[in-house]
Amino acid sequence: MKRTDKNEYRNKVLLLDTVMGNINISGKEHYLHEYQAWNRALSYLLEENAYLKTRLAQVLDINTDKQFVDLAEHFQNSFIFNDELIREMEIDIRAQQEILKKSAMADLLKGDQEAFVKKQDKLRNEMEYFEKKFSQMKNEFNHYLVSHLKKTG
Repeated sequence: MKRTDKNEYRNKVLLLDTVMGNINISGKEHYLHEYQAWNRALSYLLEENAYLKTRLAQVLDINTDKQFVDLAEHFQNSFIFNDELIREMEIDIRAQQEILKKSAMADLLKGDQEAFVKKQDKLRNEMEYFEKKFSQMKNEFNHYLVSHLKKTG
């Protein structure tokens, strides 16, 4: 990171601290907000994945070239796998959310906090990783379609 980038980042953090300084957000509220954000993201990704499957079907209706169909099958499998991952993550998030709802934050702070926080970190990392991989796959698919459209005119 360049020196100016570091200074700019530090200034943004200081501004955020100043703005947020008077706002008291509990850990529970933060986790609940995080679950809502993840659920919105997963809902969007599920919808986007459905759109990509529809787009693939539309293109396959026009083109039956063997090489195109083989690569299309690869993408179709990726889309199906994405649906499964999204459903699994939704289940994991719901389970974590239920743990938080059932136990008071004080209980989590006493003994179960470490396991809870580890699971939360794991979910956070999984969401970040999945969003990146989904974006890459979507870009690959779009490049694939564009390159094929160039060949077919």
